[in-house]
Amino acid sequence: MTVDNVTEITRTTLYTIILTSAPMLLISLIIGLAVSIFQTVTSIQEQTLTFVPKLVGMFVMMMILGHWMLNNMTEFMVNLWSDFSLYIR
Repeated sequence: MTVDNVTEITRTTLYTIILTSAPMLLISLIIGLAVSIFQTVTSIQEQTLTFVPKLVGMFVMMMILGHWMLNNMTEFMVNLWSDFSLYIR
């Protein structure tokens, strides 16, 4: 196994992590921003107010994109294990 192989595996791993987690992080960011603007406008300073909408948004995104996320991770692992014989040389 060469340094190029390790670099390629690392690059692919990081790309898969970023691609898979991006929808969840973006929806959390958007909901957090919207709730923060709402709190600023109404002068409500409740700490738990941001938690519930983010949690609901994450569950909705998991229901919508969960299949794609799981397929993305599964495809990565299948590719990683199918090339395993190349890595042990």
